[in-house]
Amino acid sequence: MHFSHIRIRNWRNFKKVEADLARRVFLLGPNASGKSNLLDVFRFLSELARDGLRRAVERRGGIASLRCLSARSVPDITLEVVLADDDAPRWRYCLVLNRDPAHHTPRVKRETVVRLDPDGEVGILSRPDDADAQDPIRLSQTALEQIIANRPFRVIADLFKSVSYLHLVPQVVRDPRSFSALPVANDPFGRDFLQQVWSTTARTRDARLRLIAQVLRQAIPQLEGLEIEQDPRDGVPHLIGKYEHWRPNAARHNEAQFSDGTLRLVGLLWALLDGNGPLLLEEPELSLHTEIVRRIPDLIEQVRREAARKWKKKLPERQIIISTHSRELTSDEGIAAEEVLELRPTPEGTRIRVPDDTDRQLLAAGLPVSEVILPRTRPEGFAQLDLFSTP
Repeated sequence: MHFSHIRIRNWRNFKKVEADLARRVFLLGPNASGKSNLLDVFRFLSELARDGLRRAVERRGGIASLRCLSARSVPDITLEVVLADDDAPRWRYCLVLNRDPAHHTPRVKRETVVRLDPDGEVGILSRPDDADAQDPIRLSQTALEQIIANRPFRVIADLFKSVSYLHLVPQVVRDPRSFSALPVANDPFGRDFLQQVWSTTARTRDARLRLIAQVLRQAIPQLEGLEIEQDPRDGVPHLIGKYEHWRPNAARHNEAQFSDGTLRLVGLLWALLDGNGPLLLEEPELSLHTEIVRRIPDLIEQVRREAARKWKKKLPERQIIISTHSRELTSDEGIAAEEVLELRPTPEGTRIRVPDDTDRQLLAAGLPVSEVILPRTRPEGFAQLDLFSTP
């Protein structure tokens, strides 16, 4: 199952937008256009299902921080998604939020779940309901986060929980304690990345590392193998790369000696193999050689196919949503028009533009997204920018 449509109102940069979503989505736009904020919609839904409404909102600074600055007559925040299975719409989930004026806490204004059957729509949930009227404090929680309440539509909660986000920071992986003295779980920036790898069952972990090493050898010719081991002194796991050397035994380096690009590529490949839910990738091109970046779209598919072959089972086609500025990444001619969303900032909030007929004709003729759409995302007036000009 995957997200097939999204509708947003008054969420951060977005006053009112909606868009269809393919199995693979490339978000293009200038800096501060809202690419990260659009990805955060899916992270927010995931945290709703896992941690609850209050914690998900508090992590983002409260309702006031989430509300679009362009919001006027309608201050409510609306998030609506359609979920599809085998490309057929199955469910629609809608959540409308605002702030409880008395307690300044997030409050559910409306929450609905609709099952989309071939014969028509079937309403499963509609809040506020009679129980909410008798006990208004119930509206401080979504039905999504309640095990008993979400039973008729738990498949939605399960999909939301399966969303993963990666923006691995190499410095954080090398020295997580410098960034947080406390243990951090499922940190997208890498504070517990090595612990996640170590905690995976040995058979699965070793199979993944062998496959990752096989891919890495194309970019790092001297790499002989990849493994993980735990330091017996403090219990901290370390990623070990074995490199061919003039000496008889291979040289061993841990993550502290890996390049930024190597660590980010390991993180990307691990994320592709870890889980089946939607994967959010923010600027995966960072720290990587342009030739590797150019192959990322194809690499994603290759890793899935190779994993399926090695493990002799059919893997579902995972939804991947990527934000990028990279000309190399978007030069892949296999990127289809329906896989591209262009974000355009305006005084009334960011708008989402999909390729028009002219764009589609150019892409169908063989021109890549990097030539047809990416140039439009350049900041206006950037070519005339002169930091040292005198007035």
